[in-house]
Amino acid sequence: MWGKSGEKSWASSITLVAAGTEIIGNICFRGHLEIEGKVTGNITAEAGQQAVVRVMAEGCVMGEIDAPTVVLNGKVVGNVYSSEHVELAAKALVDGNVHYNLVEIMRGAEVNGNLVHQAAAIMAADKRSSDGPYPGGAQIIGE
Repeated sequence: MWGKSGEKSWASSITLVAAGTEIIGNICFRGHLEIEGKVTGNITAEAGQQAVVRVMAEGCVMGEIDAPTVVLNGKVVGNVYSSEHVELAAKALVDGNVHYNLVEIMRGAEVNGNLVHQAAAIMAADKRSSDGPYPGGAQIIGE
């Protein structure tokens, strides 16, 4: 868990939302996030991290997911953004759009929305342009 320089390594960090647990609010994380319970809120990986979100078969997310790697085998009501890899397992149910760079879809997975392919660099640029202080990423010149 500790790197050679004495800094903590987040690569092996695992956070679990256990079955029977419900979280209401947004989650920002590093490392691995495994959801067996319910999350009502958005899930966002810390920028620049190699993070993984796994929604297990009985897990449910009512909000957006934004992480480099997303593995779904449960329910997501909201959009999914992945700059690297999305895996939709047999029991995955997504009510929203899936933005991906690379996708794997198993027989039985269901997406009620669009599959939108975006290269990782384009996705990062789009996210940066929409994060500005103005709606839709617009910039007002001459302020």
